[in-house]
Formats: sequence, C-alpha cells, structure tokens
Amino acid sequence: MAGSLSKSRNPLLGYALLFIAIALLPQLGAYPIFVMKVLCYALFACAFNLLVGFTGLLSFGHAAFLGTAAYAAGHALKVWGFPPLAGLAFGALAAAAMGGVFGMLAIKRSGIYFSMITLALAQMLYFFFLQASFTGGEDGLQSVPRGSLLGLDLMNDLTLYYLVLAVFIAAFWLIYRTVNSPFGQVLTSIRENEARATSLGYDVDRFKLLAFILSAGLAGLAGATKTLVLGFATLSDAIWTTSGLVILMTLVGGMGTLVGPMVGALVIIALENKIGDFGKALADASGINWFNSLGESVSLVTGLIFIVCVLAFRRGIVGEALALFDKLNTKRS
Repeated sequence: MAGSLSKSRNPLLGYALLFIAIALLPQLGAYPIFVMKVLCYALFACAFNLLVGFTGLLSFGHAAFLGTAAYAAGHALKVWGFPPLAGLAFGALAAAAMGGVFGMLAIKRSGIYFSMITLALAQMLYFFFLQASFTGGEDGLQSVPRGSLLGLDLMNDLTLYYLVLAVFIAAFWLIYRTVNSPFGQVLTSIRENEARATSLGYDVDRFKLLAFILSAGLAGLAGATKTLVLGFATLSDAIWTTSGLVILMTLVGGMGTLVGPMVGALVIIALENKIGDFGKALADASGINWFNSLGESVSLVTGLIFIVCVLAFRRGIVGEALALFDKLNTKRS
C-alpha cells in the first residue's frame, strides 16, 4: 500500500509551489542578491548530485567546471561584449567541453581512483587560472557587466532575479527529465550494480561520460550565472575547497534527492553569510563574548554540521524527511 502511495505521489505540484514561493521572496523582504547567490550554488549542488546521487560517481574536482564557466562567461561578457544569455550559454558549453576532457581521462577508473584523478585535474586547471592573463590572476576578473535582455536593464536586481530564477527552473527541469528518463534509469542501474548493467549490454563508460559532461555543463551554468550576478569571477570559484563545499551541500540536503541539494545550499550559504549576525545575537542574549567570534569560525560550524549529518542524518535533511513521511504512510496503511 505504501509503495502505491509513493508511486502515485506527483512531485510536480510541489515543485511548482516551491518555485512560486521563491519568486515571491523579494516581495516578502528577502535580499535579491543573497537569494540569487543561493540559487547559483543550489544549481551547482543539483548538477553535482546528478553525478554522485544518481550515477554513483564522486568527483573531488567539480569546482573546475564552476570556475571554467565563471571565467569564460565573464570574459565573453566583458571583453567580447556577448549579450547575457549568450554569455551564460558560452560559459556552460566551455564547462561541458572541459567535462568531456576530464571525463575521458577519469572515467576508466572507479571509486577513490576516479575521485583523485578529478581532484588532480582540477588542481592543474586551478594553477592555470592562477597564471593566465585573462583571469586577472589573484585579483580575479572584475567589473563584468550585466547588460540588458529584451530591453530590460539587468542592473536592476529584481529584473536579474527573475532571469536567474528562470535559468534555475529550466536547469532543474532538465535534471528532473534526465533522472526520470530511460537514460536516467540506466544511470541509476549503474550506480546500484555496474557489473549487472554491463552484463545487460549497456556501454557503461559511455553513459558515465555523458552524465559527467551533463553534470559539468550544468555546474558551468551555475558558475556563469554567479559571475553575471556578482560581477566578478575569482580563484575561489575553482579552488578545491569549493569542490568540498558542494559535496557538503549535497550531503546535508540529501544525496539522491532532487530538492535536497537546494536545501543544503541554502543551509551552507546562509551559514556563511549570517553566522556572524547569529553569533552577535547569541552574545547579546547570553552575555558570552565568545559568540561574537562565530563569524570567523564558519569552517568550524560547517564541520560540526557535517559531523551531525553523518552521525544522525545520513540521508540528509530531505532524505530523512522523505523517509519519515513514508514511515508515517506505512503506519496509516
């Protein structure tokens, strides 16, 4: 009975309501730049989750694609004068192409060997960005223009907000359709039992490579959009800690769920931006001055959250919520 309930549950209405709520956030007093930053990282986490949660490939170098697209889109917008959508598309394609290169070099390996190859390749790319002239080196690529779209000035934060939301919805829809397509079912079978998928006649390496390229392209779209929003691209977009950050977002939110990475991105980015204010409030309420230093201890707090998730919420926030929902349905039936 519970199985039939789970199968009959249509998530599309829930997704629609979620996106309507996000669209209304600026009218409810949310700061558009902050929400756009969360959406960019949420897309990055969703792209990573497509690879690790639905294909079973753990990449330690996904920041390479975020950084590649950030620099490519920024250069195209600032130097070549591309319109905004063309700049975003160029960044995503550059990341997808880089994903193809990384994938062909790494896909023959599995497990920790695959992960370490992606990390090594990403670090090589990071040092290239550090020394390349078009990236601005340690100063980064600054003053990237937003431009205009269909006569609408994207310097207006609210106008840009709805463009970013539209980009995110389109990317999320692509991920949803991919996961629920025959292609996505093959990816799931590879994650569950690669040897059996091979025995059934599937070209496993080709499917994994396609998934890697798609994930890289979507991560690149997140990086390009982030550059358009913030107006700059820096080495922090391509450094290894950003790859660790997206892993943390996915695990905290719920690996293998579609909404989980969005929740994880919100939690981590909110911590990074608001932990100082939270610490100040705690210090004022408790009189303990140590709480004022929380803003300088973001890594400590996120590390503690990671430990708690591993010990108590192994399926992540959304994964545990779905498990609880199914458990309640089972009891009712």
